Amino acid sequence: MPSASALHLALLVGAHLVINGSCDVAGGSGSINALPAGGGSSRLAPSFDAATPRNVTALVGKSAYLSCRVRNLGNRTVSWIRHRDLHILTVGGYTYTSDQRFQATHSPQTDDWTLHIKWAQQRDAGVYECQVSTQPVRSFFVTLHVVDCDEIYQRMFSDQVPSARILGGPDLHVDIGSTINLTCLIQFSPEPPAYIFWYHEDEVISYDSSRGGVSVVTEKGAATTSYLLVQDATPADSGRYSCSPSNAEVASVRVHVLNGERPAAMQTGSAGLSNSWRCIVALLAVAVLRAKLLHALLDS
Repeated sequence: MPSASALHLALLVGAHLVINGSCDVAGGSGSINALPAGGGSSRLAPSFDAATPRNVTALVGKSAYLSCRVRNLGNRTVSWIRHRDLHILTVGGYTYTSDQRFQATHSPQTDDWTLHIKWAQQRDAGVYECQVSTQPVRSFFVTLHVVDCDEIYQRMFSDQVPSARILGGPDLHVDIGSTINLTCLIQFSPEPPAYIFWYHEDEVISYDSSRGGVSVVTEKGAATTSYLLVQDATPADSGRYSCSPSNAEVASVRVHVLNGERPAAMQTGSAGLSNSWRCIVALLAVAVLRAKLLHALLDS
């Protein structure tokens, strides 16, 4: 008959098994895990799905989803921990942070435990740990990258060099007394130019000179456009005009002010404007395609 001390030891071991939910018996080539205390059917230890993405990229202001797929979880719990400050964000379906942007989601009968971060900010970037309450704990690490639309635009065109060109060139012909309308387009620049100078021959065009009738309108954006308008053109206004932005090479065009001439090979001012509009329409089409690409990224 077992002694009292032996019975006491057996009770302690049994209580330990009930509390921890497993019994590891070493032998042969490995170990055997007993049924979980909760009565689950799995005899295997929890494991992570190696196919789950370990790097996730989200857009600023949009939702980020960090997935953790745990097989054979049994009665263990899954926690999400932010490594930047070792803050426990969620345990099971409960949230342990005052930042209401964080939430753990789990669909019954699945192995997925997802950390949902609403309105992601760049400060949210970093390593997150999906932890299972085994002894010792098991962990799966996910790195979150948060980028904004400007970064995506720069990456799309990182191999492009900023450039400037004047639409309708290299030669533009206008009638005497009409308006010289030049459009300078600056593309593939990570940011708008700090300044744009217009030149007539080698002289900087002065907008307050005694000549009068000279104005410039500049529209900044993903592509910057600068318009030079010279009213009441005279033969003295003929010559080389140059657009010189701060972040790109100089672009030039030669303007011919005609006094009634109509050489067949020459392009009229109206034709030049028509070419300019065709280029502008093409640029708008490119902008629409970029918008659709960004929309697809936001929905993914």
